[in-house]
Amino acid sequence: MTKISIDSTLVVADDVVSCDLDGEAAILNMNDGVYYGLDPIGAKIWNLIQKPRVVNDIVEIIWDEYDVDKNQCKCDIFELIKELLDNGLVKINE
Repeated sequence: MTKISIDSTLVVADDVVSCDLDGEAAILNMNDGVYYGLDPIGAKIWNLIQKPRVVNDIVEIIWDEYDVDKNQCKCDIFELIKELLDNGLVKINE
């Protein structure tokens, strides 16, 4: 199990392709052929990690852009990152 921290650096995994669908993201994991979809906020986060990005930077950018409680923002982002990791769509760049 991969441990995520606020200082972890995320990057899109190899063999994953994605495209924008009217503000949402469609993602294909070519290893298992499964498609995933992200809503506009998830797509924003997805776009942020197209280059290696520290989790804390993602939290700050999303918190700054949306009117949300910072702790809730952090929890929601960690939950999404865990799902992305569990499905092999991103990896932690050591």
